[in-house]
Amino acid sequence: MCTLILLRRPGHGWPLLLAANRDERLDRAWEAPAEFWPGITGGRDATGGGTWLALSRHGVVAGVLNRPGSLGPAPGKRSRGELPLMAAGAASAAAAAAAIGGLDSGEWRSFNLVVADRDTAWFLRGEGAGPVAAVALAEGVTMVTSMDPNHAASPRVRRHLPRFEAAAAPSPPDWGTWPALLRDSGGDRAEALNVPASGGFGTVSASLIGLGAGDERAWQFAPGSQAPFAAVSL
Repeated sequence: MCTLILLRRPGHGWPLLLAANRDERLDRAWEAPAEFWPGITGGRDATGGGTWLALSRHGVVAGVLNRPGSLGPAPGKRSRGELPLMAAGAASAAAAAAAIGGLDSGEWRSFNLVVADRDTAWFLRGEGAGPVAAVALAEGVTMVTSMDPNHAASPRVRRHLPRFEAAAAPSPPDWGTWPALLRDSGGDRAEALNVPASGGFGTVSASLIGLGAGDERAWQFAPGSQAPFAAVSL
């Protein structure tokens, strides 16, 4: 179960800040974020060839997460790693939501997709059948796991959403307490934001992404649950 946190502040110098941990099987090979696709930077998954988190040159960011009980690929289903690339390739987050919303979600295993830019942010839910549903996200802090945004049934949301809401907002390149929050392994395994490796599964990478009002883009990436963050070349 991956985690993605958004802070939306329209009109601010950094109107969009994003933090994300990727939880995955430890034996699933991947490459650190780079511009593997024209105009789009993201980490590349060696199995499906797509990505879990993508950022375009024009400032559209998109991340995909599994819904409950849907870890890994399935015969006859398209790779969910293509969804962030589809979204980041759109002219805006709103255009991405309009294009992907309403598609047949049965083409993929169930997923949550978050897509945002400096102006809007969207949550798209694919339940493995029926059309993809798209919902606009409000200002402030939003946390997405395998459930719907800020869902109180998620132990991870219950433990960590209040911590991000209470934290001082970062101002890149200073990310304040957010890196430490992403590394928190406290609580039981269902609560841990940074999932310790066990049974061949755990948190394999972390990202901090900022979109500035003046077209600035910033991405700090950590290739492991406790690895130091370093800037991604954009």
